[in-house]
Amino acid sequence: MTSEEYTHHISRQFNADLEEVRSHILAMGGMVEKQVSDAVQALVEGDSGLASEVISNEKQVNGMELRIDEECTRIIALRQPAASDLRLLVAATKANTDLERVGDEASKIAKMAIRLSEEGAIPRGYIEVRHIGTHVCSMLRNALDAFARFDVEMALSVVREDKAVDMEYESAMRLMVTFMMEDPRFIKRVLNVMWSLRALERIGDHARNIAEQVIYLVKGKDIRHIPLKTLDEEGIIGKPTTKS
Repeated sequence: MTSEEYTHHISRQFNADLEEVRSHILAMGGMVEKQVSDAVQALVEGDSGLASEVISNEKQVNGMELRIDEECTRIIALRQPAASDLRLLVAATKANTDLERVGDEASKIAKMAIRLSEEGAIPRGYIEVRHIGTHVCSMLRNALDAFARFDVEMALSVVREDKAVDMEYESAMRLMVTFMMEDPRFIKRVLNVMWSLRALERIGDHARNIAEQVIYLVKGKDIRHIPLKTLDEEGIIGKPTTKS
């Protein structure tokens, strides 16, 4: 499926409906990406005002989720789409859910930022938060770009990046546990950083989920439970690897 194929319908209104759903998904994605970036900045810089702004914006994200769900439900009921059009609506519905959950995770980080601004900063952990935060924001942006362009290769790169984020997360958590053991005075504040790191790791998972939906949309293949090694070796997404 290409970006042109899904717009070729006799009904111009059907075309407009599908494009509206896609546009709203991308707009919501842009907002939650900013939510994540702002939440990380608030935590690293101890900016409780910015953190409060992230938390207050969560209601807007939730409203966007409800609107997109209603749009998809209405189109399915009225148009009874088949094949690629139905895949687009299914992918949009699932991406919508993942984006709302990214907003939830950003709000959690913002709440940890407020707690840390009240309790005081800690000597370690902020570099890791900023690094993983930048990484998952990039994943989310690329997943949304893949959705906008029906780009399977970009989507697959996001799926692969999730493994790197998991490794960075595990390394950061080991560092924080070691720090708590060395200086128990900071345990409560370190836990706030650890919860923030966990939220960022989950955002990476949601970005991967969106990328997997792009692959389902374009290829009609559900890869959610297929190991990356299997995808590469058997050519499930692209062309199979030939052996001489």
